[in-house]
Amino acid sequence: MQAASALQYILAKRTHRKKVLGQEVIVPGQLGEALRLPLIIKRLQSRQIRQREQGVDDFSALWLTLSVTTQKRVRQVLDWYDPQDLDWDDKRSNRNPLPGNDDPSPDH
Repeated sequence: MQAASALQYILAKRTHRKKVLGQEVIVPGQLGEALRLPLIIKRLQSRQIRQREQGVDDFSALWLTLSVTTQKRVRQVLDWYDPQDLDWDDKRSNRNPLPGNDDPSPDH
């Protein structure tokens, strides 16, 4: 649910240029509506299990079609991270020190 809402937020921030009466106008993007994101969010919020499962399936299928950049932006909005991308010193990485390295300080 949170990922779908974050995706809707990111897609709503996109804009494109359109010519109206010979003038160029910046228009908000409508990709979220084209991808039926409001319907997916509505299904994810449903009280009926079957509707929620359909929403999860729809969002999973949509997620696979998104670019890596868009997926990364959604993760950033949600403050999700890949533990493999973190530094060794970051507590969120949940990594053990290298074998044979008894001193965890980087000075030695």
